[in-house]
Amino acid sequence: MTAGERFGEELEEQRKSRPIGTVTEIVTDPVADWATDFSHVDPVWAADPYPIQDDLRQRCPIAHTERFGGVWLPTTYEDVAAVAYDTERFTSRAIIVSNVRPPKDLAPVGAVPPISSDPPFHHDARKLLLPAFTKSAVAKREEATRAFCHALIDQMEGREVVDAAREYAQHIPMRVISDMLGFPPEDGPRFAKFVEIALESINKPQDERLQGFDQLTDYLVAQIQDHVANPRDDLTTYLINAELYGRKLEPLHVVGTMTLLLIAGIDTTWSAIGASLWHLAKTPADRERLVAEPGLLPTAMEEFLRAYAPVTMARLVREDMTWNGVDMKEDDWVLLSFPAANRDPAQFDRAGEVVIDREVNRHAAFGLGIHRCVGSHLARMELRVALEVWLERVPVFELADPASVTWAASQVRGPRALPLRIG
Repeated sequence: MTAGERFGEELEEQRKSRPIGTVTEIVTDPVADWATDFSHVDPVWAADPYPIQDDLRQRCPIAHTERFGGVWLPTTYEDVAAVAYDTERFTSRAIIVSNVRPPKDLAPVGAVPPISSDPPFHHDARKLLLPAFTKSAVAKREEATRAFCHALIDQMEGREVVDAAREYAQHIPMRVISDMLGFPPEDGPRFAKFVEIALESINKPQDERLQGFDQLTDYLVAQIQDHVANPRDDLTTYLINAELYGRKLEPLHVVGTMTLLLIAGIDTTWSAIGASLWHLAKTPADRERLVAEPGLLPTAMEEFLRAYAPVTMARLVREDMTWNGVDMKEDDWVLLSFPAANRDPAQFDRAGEVVIDREVNRHAAFGLGIHRCVGSHLARMELRVALEVWLERVPVFELADPASVTWAASQVRGPRALPLRIG
């Protein structure tokens, strides 16, 4: 079978035949009690989840809600790590909590391998991606990333107030991941919409979400077909030609992995850059110290990742069980709040403070267990370069209006609007 056939009729047949799964009722009411009725997409949680997490860690370390058909929320580092490492009792076949649970036979591959994959398939699918994300491969992208950061700041020349989230942070990972995948750089604005569809619309009607995912898949299929007709040296062509167990990857595997790279590769780093700039804008002592001591930035960057970890992952319970004193049911969601784990006083001294010269910092911002972020070297490079260039070019800045800062209400939390006064 030719590549054109694989990503033509065969792919369309697979898309049409994929079952939706179990759909649950959409609940959007305000939260009544964070211990028994929490919602990670509630505006209060999105604005500032840390006091809520601290309270739950003290009085109800494993919270629960009936929303989304039932979700558990461990808030201690120990419990989050225990779930993350336990692939026997918790499956990764769906990693974004929503009102739809995919069918069990979607495992062990999942919709967006390898992050949605279970062992032993996960190991082999992840191994395919490793060469593109080594330190040496990432280092080759630093010069272009730095030049792009400078170009973004050039466009701010002469302005007093800029939106550092929309005009700076989001564009950096968009450009990097589009270059890696071989996508047109001018398609960046479409990527932001795809991120919203995948992560920020979980309480919208299912038909609307499916239409959005169809738009994303249609875009990716068009890019794949263009690469089939015009192969080049990029990650898309690599995935088209990659083999697993002696045969080419299934078309939906290729599309799913590209979905993962596009969505996760953009939103996580976008959020980390934005949160770091937000902290520095409201904490002049830290900003001034980093401007004066640029060599401290790699250490400070790890602290920003710990304190403002953007990512919360999810698992599904494989079968009914009692786990750490709570009765979990088959197909209950479990939210792995790496942000909560990173602020656990049992794991970190001065856990609720941002200490930019913290020396020992084994944070969980990139996850724990077999699904630890395959792109961590890339994310660190983008975050470091983005902050280096910003502090070099814009050493003095502050929040223009703290009340105008907004945060994503999803499992990837970062500033979506960040007006800064520069100069």
